[in-house]
Amino acid sequence: MSDPDRLKRVDALLEGLDDVLPPPRVRSQLRLAANLTQQEIADAVGVKRLAVVRWELGKSNPRRPQRQAYIHLLKRLSERFPEAAELDEGSTTPTSEGGAG
Repeated sequence: MSDPDRLKRVDALLEGLDDVLPPPRVRSQLRLAANLTQQEIADAVGVKRLAVVRWELGKSNPRRPQRQAYIHLLKRLSERFPEAAELDEGSTTPTSEGGAG
């Protein structure tokens, strides 16, 4: 196998990773780092606020075409706020902190 063929296979493998969402906790950290509301995200992506709430809690994931827009938004936010894109292993998720919400 030639090197260009290997590079094409690697590129194809990496393209599949473009459609991967970060963990729910990171999604909300990115939004908060940008000082955006769930409603602003919902309006930009074209869904109701409740959908963004569920995405950030890990209760559901966006479907196409909103998925692509949401992934694009998260990627851009992670470029601007790289510290927010990192998941703190010791942190708790909003649902594990106790209380009814």
